[in-house]
Amino acid sequence: MHEILRTNSSNEDFVALVKKLDAYLTITDGDEHAFYDQFNKIDRINHVIVFFEIDRPVACGAIKKMGITNVWEIKRMFVEESMRGKGIATLVISELEKWAKELNAEKLVLETGKRQTEAVSLYHKNNYQITENFGQYIGVENSICFEKLLK
Repeated sequence: MHEILRTNSSNEDFVALVKKLDAYLTITDGDEHAFYDQFNKIDRINHVIVFFEIDRPVACGAIKKMGITNVWEIKRMFVEESMRGKGIATLVISELEKWAKELNAEKLVLETGKRQTEAVSLYHKNNYQITENFGQYIGVENSICFEKLLK
């Protein structure tokens, strides 16, 4: 049985999951990790999802309003390795999309690394379209950006 909690970035379970995410990204990003890490601080994220499986936190994700009207960015998506392949990431994305719509978001955007092939597949599967790199990711060769219009 699972539960989805809406919270913010001060949630201890979210913080613990993000530490696992950062450890994973340190390996996959290699020398580029410090560049990406500066854009992934969690001190002021007000819209966070923590996914529990049998009372254990196993996944997370967040949305953060961008400076652009009605555009929100998906941040800090993570599913523990032992829980991958069970559709949990899609459930987290679906809840983030639902919450974004409640907040009057018209579009979600996100960035992931080309080396995170599982993430790239996940976003394609959930109807996110590749878009030009935005903001700090413009010109970054390893970055791939996605967007999805919310209707």
